[in-house]
Amino acid sequence: MSGTEASGTEAPWVDAHHHVWDLGVRAHGWLDAEKLAPIRRTFTLDRLAEHAAAAGVGRTVLVQVLPDLTETVEFLALAAESELVAGVVGWVDLTAPAVAETLAGLPGGLVAIRHGVQAEPDPGWLTRPDVRRGLAAVASAGLAYDLLTLPHQLPAAIDTVAALPELTFVLDHLSKPPIASGQLEPWASRIRELAAHPNVYCKLSGMVTEADWASWRVTDLWPYAETVLAAFGPERVMFGSDWPVCLLAADYERVVSVAEELCAGLSAGERAAVFGGTARRAYRLGDG
Repeated sequence: MSGTEASGTEAPWVDAHHHVWDLGVRAHGWLDAEKLAPIRRTFTLDRLAEHAAAAGVGRTVLVQVLPDLTETVEFLALAAESELVAGVVGWVDLTAPAVAETLAGLPGGLVAIRHGVQAEPDPGWLTRPDVRRGLAAVASAGLAYDLLTLPHQLPAAIDTVAALPELTFVLDHLSKPPIASGQLEPWASRIRELAAHPNVYCKLSGMVTEADWASWRVTDLWPYAETVLAAFGPERVMFGSDWPVCLLAADYERVVSVAEELCAGLSAGERAAVFGGTARRAYRLGDG
């Protein structure tokens, strides 16, 4: 089913979260873990385009992988040549004194900044004064900020979004709840607290890889999707595939069909938001 047919709108569906990487260009040390061997190879935008077209996705958001400004510049160049990529979530060093100048010097196509907060040992990293200064620069540049956190880092995220109401935040992967174990709390309560702030959006993404990769079922995902949809409302939830990471647990088409199933109870307008409208608004993607 195409995005246009499913949503009842002329606007194409948007995949608000995917990656690409070329292992011939630079090393990706995070892929060295044995369990990640199935995706330890190059993934190009051309390869994604075939799957996106088959699933009815017409526009995407390309998200940084490494804390590397050169990668971000390359992604912006890739997006400039692509009819598929509507925007790039890049990386800059938020703690650098010249972060505002760095942002100003980047080419067009940048819609947000992201840092791998999930890998920071300090659970309060987002509350550091130098980080907050960098986030303020992101807001001043008219960009959004993607939150890549784990559940135990949500209290710092909640404090941060409250301190920076002028900045649009987008929570990636539901903050990676423990779907495999089926545990909901304290994640669910923290999600509701985060969603109480109107400057925060949430991606319906990364769920299959937080479940048991080999044996997950859609019913395993339901409580987490329902929590997010109820807390944020469909107007602040956006679909993301997390391709090619999702391939550890499901192919692209399956991830899209599962998201459709999880949103089956929504109205046509609400589904149109999740599969495109929310991403366009949060990232200011325009009508393309």
